[in-house]
Amino acid sequence: MPGGSIYVTSEDPVHGLSPQVMYEQFWRKEADQRWKMRGLKAAGGLAVGLVIAYRFAIPSPVLFGLVCGLLVGAGDMFWAWRSYEATAVWRGRRRGETITGRRLRRSLRRHGYRILAGRAVPGEASIDHLVIGPGGVWVIDNEAWSPDTEIAKYGERLFLGEKYGTSVAKALVKAADSLAEVLSRESGIPVTIEPLLAVHGGELKRTVSAEGLTLLKPRLAARWILAGPRMQLDEEQVELLARTAARVLRRMN
Repeated sequence: MPGGSIYVTSEDPVHGLSPQVMYEQFWRKEADQRWKMRGLKAAGGLAVGLVIAYRFAIPSPVLFGLVCGLLVGAGDMFWAWRSYEATAVWRGRRRGETITGRRLRRSLRRHGYRILAGRAVPGEASIDHLVIGPGGVWVIDNEAWSPDTEIAKYGERLFLGEKYGTSVAKALVKAADSLAEVLSRESGIPVTIEPLLAVHGGELKRTVSAEGLTLLKPRLAARWILAGPRMQLDEEQVELLARTAARVLRRMN
């Protein structure tokens, strides 16, 4: 075939596929191997359980060993499922803003916080969540990266894998500053807004703060807000700021 090779098939099964689709395909292909390894781990759990049962004279040693093996197998299955689910937003199967918004409402509303979803300064910045409460005001956006993307801080710089995260940080810091300016002007209450980025996927081993932005897992966002008050706002001020934001900021569809 002109332009081709007799040693390489002209139909590459992964050519042109997105990383997300390739990830799902490899995950399905490796299912049999995962089950084999799970069986070996469960057998190891059974063996260890039998040794422990005989060593400490536990009644029904065989039953104890079986339970240990089942627990090891179930634990391995849960860990595999959890790892796969951690990529759901990156794969486009779930929406990050939905996950984070639900966690914020569940944890913060009872503490007097208001959560506004999908707000933007007309013609300028947009964010997924605006949080207003007794401890101050925060904006939270959502991003997803591939499972092998390391998110870390080196020196004062933010890194997303091998790339600088400066553009990501600057965009959200600018959004926070724009929203703070509008809210302060329209409400008459001077506010500063801290930007947070809820990270779905990627390798983020701990909360990272760099270049004016804090990156954390969605489950930690509410805890971060409650643990670090930036202002002291009473109930009337929270109500005024929330009403002002609802009136002035455009709601994104």
